[in-house]
This record gives sequence, structure tokens and C-alpha cells, in this order.
Amino acid sequence: MVINDVADDGTAVRLVIRSSNADCPCPGCGTVARRVHSRYRRGLLDLPAAGRTVQLILIARRFFCDAVLCGRRVFTERFDPTILAPRARRTARLDKIIHHLGLALGGRPAAALAQRLMMPVSNDTLLRVVCRRGSPKFVPPTVIGVDDWAWRRNQRYGTLICDLERRRTIALLPDREPATVQAWLEGQPQVSTVARDRGGGYAIATARVLPDVTQVADRWHLMENASRAFLDAVRKSMKQIRAAVGASTIDPALLTAAERLQHDGYIRREETNAAIQRLSAEGMPIREIVRRTGHSRGLVRKILRGQRSDIFRTRESSLEVHLPWLDQQWAAGLRNGADLWRRLQQHGFRGSLRVVTEWATRRRRADQIGAEALSRTPSARTIARLMTLGSDTLTKAETVVIAAIEGGVPGLVDTRNIVADFQGMIRRKSLSDLQPWLDRAKGSLVASFANGIIKDRAAVAAAITSPWSNGQTEGQITKLKLVKRQMYGCGKLDLLQARVIGAE
Repeated sequence: MVINDVADDGTAVRLVIRSSNADCPCPGCGTVARRVHSRYRRGLLDLPAAGRTVQLILIARRFFCDAVLCGRRVFTERFDPTILAPRARRTARLDKIIHHLGLALGGRPAAALAQRLMMPVSNDTLLRVVCRRGSPKFVPPTVIGVDDWAWRRNQRYGTLICDLERRRTIALLPDREPATVQAWLEGQPQVSTVARDRGGGYAIATARVLPDVTQVADRWHLMENASRAFLDAVRKSMKQIRAAVGASTIDPALLTAAERLQHDGYIRREETNAAIQRLSAEGMPIREIVRRTGHSRGLVRKILRGQRSDIFRTRESSLEVHLPWLDQQWAAGLRNGADLWRRLQQHGFRGSLRVVTEWATRRRRADQIGAEALSRTPSARTIARLMTLGSDTLTKAETVVIAAIEGGVPGLVDTRNIVADFQGMIRRKSLSDLQPWLDRAKGSLVASFANGIIKDRAAVAAAITSPWSNGQTEGQITKLKLVKRQMYGCGKLDLLQARVIGAE
């Protein structure tokens, strides 16, 4: 290039430039052309200099193509694409910077930063540059991780595929249907290992296309599934737990107005559970139960599996942390609710007078009926947590409750040990312990979890012995969520893929 003129007005530097070459090859046939047809001025932007915007005025030439068989008669001279692309209004180096800004920040944030860097560009232009450049080609992977991600939680999901060896995302799919994953895998016959979650869709798609591939169940999901199975076992045993802790009956007279509403809902649920279980005992299939009762199939299946026998528990309030102090004052003879409330405010209580007076009324009635009327049963989630914690980390009250549960519901203790052994087996990667564990678990409260392990046994065994897992895929999904939220959830698949894969 030859600079013909330079102008500086304090905010921008303008350079008039032209090419020093005497000829130019035709882009159609490659014939070198020398005859100039005409010239015109073309405005360009370049990287800023000393805090000023740089504007280039290129005097571009049009040439005649003298080749007889060429379809072009006149063409505009071309330049090195690493310097200036055809029809471009920005130099290649400026376009590259804009592309990286769009990848890192998206539209509006990148436009604001570019304005401060003296590279004015609109947010739409930034996104167009990102989409135009698209995603780079990836090296055909041999070990991949497959997992789903949420377009919108509980409504619409997509699929992310990660190259576990190179630790990078290589594809985003619009849904998590087996047919979509199957179509992608058909073009990747070199894949030898697929790490996936415990969902059946990806397993089916992989088995159809690559039947000889090694499928690896994700170890984190195995641990989480085991913990959830123990929580379900606790929920199924809530009636026995309530009886063990001495809270098998509820006196509605001791409940507050909000707790009475909660108790009424519990009674309605128990009546529904009993009706559906009665119909099932008569031999009626689930489809007919759904038609007669009007309840969903999922709810009916949950009831028949014993996963909806939740026991009503009194509502927890803001007084929980102050109950030991209130018990001391009550034992000392202070029985006035308003006076207790005023004293409690000095200890940091921010609740209303009504909360304390209701507690005083319930306590007064309980003293008349019996102290056992105030027995409380923790939630199933709380019980599951306390039973899996070390005894040295429990308070005295929690230790008493857990001891009562362990003595009254011994099957739950066995289930806890079975789940702990499974998680220990995963941590130790001891495949020889899998079959003995399955024999123990089949007759326990986590039999359904054990049946799921049997159905997916090959993938579970690979998870124990293989070094691969889906942890890297989960990390890539976290990165995808960050990019998606940067765009307020409005990015389409091509833009998401360009930003996630192009930034690698």
C-alpha cells in the first residue's frame, strides 16, 4: 500500500491509501489483468492509534479481464485475505479483534467496550461477525461425553457433546431425543468410549449406532442416585419413623391456623392415597385408575410405589432458634405471651407478637393434655441427612431422635449401610464388590435402585474401572449456561454454538 494523504482532526486519523501493484489476477479465472477500467473510494476501519479512530480511504481499482472464456468482464482488485477480505469494511486484524470481543462478551457489553477502545461497532454487527465465522472444525474424537442442558428448565432441553481427551465442546444439539444423538453419532464411527448420565435415551442412541462402543455411566450421578434412593426409603418409612419418635398422632387443637390448613391438605392426600391403593389391590391397571380418578399417571405410580405417604409435620417458624430460651422462661413461671415477646425482642427476635402468643397458647394446652402432644417429626430430607452424618457432629436432641429411629426402624439402618457401601465401592473402584452388593440390595428398601443398576450394569462396571467420567461435560455445561445467561436466554443454537465452541 502507498499512503497518499494523512489527516488528523484530533478524534480520528484518516489515511488515503492505494495499492502499489500494477496488475491483479482475476478472481474468476486467475488471468493477470493490467488494463484499469475505473477507480472508486472505499471506506475502511482499522485498529485505533494513540487513542484515535483510524479511517482508511482506499482508492480501489476496477480491471478488465481479457480472458476470452472468463465470465467476468470487469472486476475489483483483490487483496491478501489476511489483510483485507473482499467487500469488507474493516481490515482483517480489526475484524479478528471484533470477533473475539463478540465471543467473550456477546452483543451489547462488547459494543460498549469496543466504543471505549475507539473501535465503534454495533451489537448486531458483533453478533453477525460471530455467527458468520461460525464454529471451527474439530478433530474427530474417540472419547466423548454426552449430557443434556436446559433451554428452559423442566420444559425444553438440548444436548452437549464434549471431547473428553481435549476437554472442549465439539457440538450442541437442539434437543435430547435419541434420534438426534443417533444422527450425530452416525458420522463419528471412530468413537470408542461414550460417557453419559443415567438417562436411557443416550444409551439407546449409542447402542443403535455403535453397538461395540464402551458406555460409561457418570460416577457423580451414581452417587447422587444412591443418595436419592436412600431419601425415598426414608419417605416410605415415615409412618414407622413417626411411631418410633412418639409422634404418631396429631391433635388439631394444638395447631395454628396455618398448620391446620396444612393438616387438612395432608388428610386429603391420605384419602386419595388410600383410594388409589384400594383400586390397585382389586387388580385394576394403572391406566384405568388414571381414567377413573382423574389424577396423572405419574402421581398414581408414585402412590403405588409408596413415595407419597408423607407424614404431616407441624410447621416450622421463626421461633425455632429461640425455643430453648422460651422453655427456660416457661419453666421459670413466665407465662404471659406479650411479656415473653417483649423480652424476646431484646434477644434479636424480629417476629410479630402473634407468633409468640400462639406458641404460648399451644404450650399451655399441651401442659394440660400431656407433653408428648408436642412431639415433632423432622422432614424426610432432614432425617436422611442426620442419619448419614457422623454421630459426633449431631446435637444432643438430634442424637436422641436418630437413636429412636434406628431402634424403631431397623430396616432403615440396613438401607443406610447398603447405600454407604455402594458409594464406598464407587470411591474405591472395587468392581469385585458389585455382585455381592446387588445380592444384598435386592431385598432392601432400595431394591428399585438396585434393579436400575442391573439394567445398566455394563455402564456401571465401566464407571468403576474406567478413568473416564462426565465431570468435564458438566463443566462445559456450566460454561454454556454462563454464555446463555449473558444473552438473557435469547441466543439461538447457531450463536450459542459459535460462542461456546469458537472461544475454545
